[in-house]
Amino acid sequence: MIAKSKKVKIENSAEAWESGQLGSDIKHARAVDKKIGTQIDEALGLQMISIRLEQDLIESFKLLGAKYDMGYQPLMREALKRFVEGEFKLIASEALEKQRAEKQKTGKRMAKAA
Repeated sequence: MIAKSKKVKIENSAEAWESGQLGSDIKHARAVDKKIGTQIDEALGLQMISIRLEQDLIESFKLLGAKYDMGYQPLMREALKRFVEGEFKLIASEALEKQRAEKQKTGKRMAKAA
């Protein structure tokens, strides 16, 4: 006798989506309409680019993505964003330090002149 597989109904809830009970089966996935995809990208301020990266780097991001429970591409985006923010802070700090040095120079010149 062959046993029939019993279908299990999963309630549609936030917990079911978060746990992966819903939405994780590839057979139910479908590509979004191109127009909707463009609207989503525009709403999120995203632009598709093409870039060549070392395979080892991509694999490293995939491993880190698994650790942090996120896709490797969003993780790369976050890493690039953090790098740029850090560089801007460094540039601002250097500019501030230069400005302070100029003020000290000017203050010493004025003190000598007085």
